[in-house]
Amino acid sequence: AAGGPPEQPPGPGAFDLGAQSGRWAAFQERHRLSCEEAARLLLDAYEYRGLVKHTGGCHCGAVRFEVWASADLHVFNCNCSICTKKQNRHFIVPASRFKLLKGADNLTTYTFNTHRAQHTFCKTCGVQSFYTPRSNPDGYGIAPHCLDDGTVQTIVTEDINGKEWEKAVKEHKTIREMSKP
Repeated sequence: AAGGPPEQPPGPGAFDLGAQSGRWAAFQERHRLSCEEAARLLLDAYEYRGLVKHTGGCHCGAVRFEVWASADLHVFNCNCSICTKKQNRHFIVPASRFKLLKGADNLTTYTFNTHRAQHTFCKTCGVQSFYTPRSNPDGYGIAPHCLDDGTVQTIVTEDINGKEWEKAVKEHKTIREMSKP
């Protein structure tokens, strides 16, 4: 209104949905979602377009996780000393796409050499279903064989020469960027 106080923008966390307000309210009610839950669903759908939610865990079930990644996985087969001993094949995701659902108290960690890689595994069954790789300390390396059935379409495996880790990572065009959203 002319002469009245200027309209203030919504405060932090608040937003004006305009003509979508009724649609938003009906969506929340129909799906019995809080505003935060509905916003999370919308953000996940937008941010994770083209990705699927995989679930997985260790053998005994004490550790469970979910991870958003392609249905077509690019898996690394590293020949460094620990990956060879553990047969550690993995794909890398940003930390923001990984969620530990249960078992944080049942994980233990092994490190060696530079101590940058955090080799986490279940205290009960000994299975490493994920870990923090040295190449991507801000992400996770996920063991595709620890995923539940039904969400993986294809797996392409790339050998990486972990015996010459520094050289291999320096020469690889994309490995260090795999944990970036």
